[in-house]
Parts: sequence; C-alpha cells; structure tokens
Amino acid sequence: MTEIVGVHFQNSGKIYYFSPNGLQLAFGVKVVVETAKGLECGTVSISNKLIDDSSVTAPLKNVIRIMTEQDFQTLEQNKQKEQKAFMICKQKIKAHKLNMELIDVSCAFDNSKLLFYFTSDTRVDFRELVKDLASIFKMRIELRQISVRDEAKLFGGLGVCGREFCCRGYLKDIGTISIKVAKEQGLSLNPTKISGTCGRLMCCLKHEQAVYEELQKITPKVGTIVKTPKGKGRIEEVNVLSGKLKIHPEQEDEMPYIADRSEIEILRPQKPKPQKSGKENKKPQDQES
Repeated sequence: MTEIVGVHFQNSGKIYYFSPNGLQLAFGVKVVVETAKGLECGTVSISNKLIDDSSVTAPLKNVIRIMTEQDFQTLEQNKQKEQKAFMICKQKIKAHKLNMELIDVSCAFDNSKLLFYFTSDTRVDFRELVKDLASIFKMRIELRQISVRDEAKLFGGLGVCGREFCCRGYLKDIGTISIKVAKEQGLSLNPTKISGTCGRLMCCLKHEQAVYEELQKITPKVGTIVKTPKGKGRIEEVNVLSGKLKIHPEQEDEMPYIADRSEIEILRPQKPKPQKSGKENKKPQDQES
C-alpha cells in the first residue's frame, strides 16, 4: 500500500496523486508540489489515504509544503504579470497580423516561464512573436494552441443541464466523441440540441455511452417478433433507458400497447440488413469532434 494525497490544479478537474512527504493534509488545503514542470500550487482534493501500489505510477512526486504567506504573495504577483503579459501579447499579435486568438496566460509558480494559450483555425508561425515576448519578459516563452474544448475546460461555465461543464468539473479524459454516439442513444441529430457551449458534441454523450451499450445488449431491436403476456407482436419503438417497448399486436385490428423488456420473450430477432458490396457499401465516416 502507498500513502497518497490527491491534488488538483486551477485549470484542470483532474486529480493527481502525490506523496504527502510526512505531512497530514486536510481537504481544501493549498499546497506547493513538485511536478515535471517545476513547482506548482494546487489544492488537496483527497486527504492522506492508503491505496494499492498498482493504482499509482512510481515514483510519486512530493508535496513540498503547505502554502505560506510568501507563497500567496508570489501567486498574486504572478497574476499581475499574467494580466500584463496578456495585454502585451494581444498587441504583438495584432502588430504581426497573426491569425490567432489569445485565450489565457499562465505564469509558472517559480517564474521560470510564461505559457500563452491560443486558438486558431490554421497553423500559425509564431516564431517572431516568441522572440518579441522573450525580449520583453526576459524569461522562457511557450505558446500552446488549444481546441475549443480545451478553451471551455480552461474557463468553465454551466451547461444546458444547469451543472458545471463536465470537462471542467470531473471528466479526466474526454477522448473522441463521434456523431455515432448520438445516433446510438436515439437523440435528435440537430446540432443545436447535441452540441455544448464550446460548439462541439457534448461531453456527457461520451460518458453516458457505456450505460447505453449495456442496456442495448438486453434490449431487443425494432422489428423483433416477441411474445408478451398479451400475445404475440412486433416491436415498433424502443426506449432503451426505461426498458419500455411499443408492441404492434399480431392481429392488425388491435391497438399497439406498451410492454416492459423484462416480460417479453423473443420469438424471432430482427434480421440484420444485407450488406451492400463495392462502392455502394462505402459510406462517409461519422464526423468526430
């Protein structure tokens, strides 16, 4: 077993494990930790806890100390430097006529570098911009192009559900989300209904997909011939989440009715659609976002 504390940083909902280094750290405590990028400030999300060795990647980086008054002053100075750097960089982007939009600036806690985040529809040659910024701030300059998803994660906000963005709150790895996921969940393919604030497919489509996949395994498809307590019929509509099925009776003059998937017996599964060959079988790939 390994003793860890979980720490998250300002621009990420992801929790990273660190060695407490002999410190007893409560939830919410601000700490200075050692990272691959140097010293960083974070907030304790998981207090001292023993977990299985297989759950950690050794060796763990250490918590250096609980933040001191001097550390908080350094953070405040860094914020002022970030604001100044943001304004200067905007001016330089305009002067160099670069097709990019500056999103945010982050100053490393140890003042080793300034990191500029930007978005752009094209590849940007920002070498001259880096030279200008380095001559002004006399420190390492790094520019990082991010996607609109990353921008939403960086700033946060509320989704259409009224809750905090999944990417900002707790979703660690978004991965690829395709239109196929929306199709399998029976959602309207209207972009305004399945897109998030960032304009891409909503993150929740991805992490809800596992539930749909499990339910689809135990739910018969439309067109399946089944037997219910009311007799034989054919499935016309399916609600995967509730398990309710709309059944069209074998006798055409009878009205359709609703049955639960737990009370039906499959008599003849839906026949798979025949596969077309050659060029006819080629379909455009689902768009990914």
